[in-house]
Amino acid sequence: MIGKTVKVIVDRPMGSYHPEHKDMYYPVNYGYVRGIIAGDCEEQDAYILGVDSPVKEFTGTVIAIIHREDDVEDKWVVAPENRMFTAEEIEQQVHFQEQYFKHTIIL
Repeated sequence: MIGKTVKVIVDRPMGSYHPEHKDMYYPVNYGYVRGIIAGDCEEQDAYILGVDSPVKEFTGTVIAIIHREDDVEDKWVVAPENRMFTAEEIEQQVHFQEQYFKHTIIL
């Protein structure tokens, strides 16, 4: 999937809070890719990096996969075309949620 262009539907825009875990703040846009089913039998979740304001949807390139070793699903990292982030930069931006899971970032 890395390198593919996808459209992310944002259901948790930057600056919002998780609907169930009210203390989890989203510093990045987060959503799902319609039509791609992940390991949790829901549509594939994706973080959007490199976009500095809340959006409703975003088309970009999958630049990384966050493989959760202690969960049934992986997360995709999507960024604007030709925009790259290091594993360390990705980790910093997704730490708010990924801190609860043992994971590896695949570039």
